[in-house]
Amino acid sequence: LASGSGDRTVRLWNVADGQCLKTLHGHSSLLTSVAFSPDGTNLATGGEDRSVRLWEVSTGSCIDLWQGYGSWIQSVAFSPDGQTLASGSEDKTVRIWQLGDARSSATSRTFTGHQGWVCSVAFSPDGKHLASGSSDYSIKLWDVLTGQCLKTFQGHSRWVGAVAFSPSGLTLASCGGDYTIKLWDIITGNCLQTLSEHTGWLWSVQFSPDGMMLASASEDKTIK
Repeated sequence: LASGSGDRTVRLWNVADGQCLKTLHGHSSLLTSVAFSPDGTNLATGGEDRSVRLWEVSTGSCIDLWQGYGSWIQSVAFSPDGQTLASGSEDKTVRIWQLGDARSSATSRTFTGHQGWVCSVAFSPDGKHLASGSSDYSIKLWDVLTGQCLKTFQGHSRWVGAVAFSPSGLTLASCGGDYTIKLWDIITGNCLQTLSEHTGWLWSVQFSPDGMMLASASEDKTIK
């Protein structure tokens, strides 16, 4: 398990016994997002120091760094094949890196269209699409290859703090500042269901591997 915090460190934990295995130093400000690569060998982190860092899990060394965006990094996510990294930031953009084997020479592309901070990014299970949630109250669905915005989902009444695809890739979950979770049909763009049991802001939502359950975490101090 990886965690980032306000003390500017990344910590790696043994889930079985709760012991801290490594503490990674390098960021100069609060960390806002951490994400493992699918094979577990690398970890991506982003934070208020306006940088994205890529770490080698086995050694704890920083193997790459992208910085100087002029804004906080709000979210980072790997594609299912581990060859692409996405980030969302305060400058209202989504950035995509094609990592390949030569990580130090990774090239980036920028997707624009949101009118507020990009708070969360998530790849579809097939890696062809990327969802982004924003402080402009919307979710956008992007074609990763072309950068085209395929759909905009509207329905939240405040910022969207997290997005997550179901394992089938046909349903998207979103949550945020209006205390609700919404489930969306990717094909039609329709809202399938609104879950409103929380009484505080929501920061995280995730499907179970079989897609039959959904977990959410909120500032009301509960996980549901």
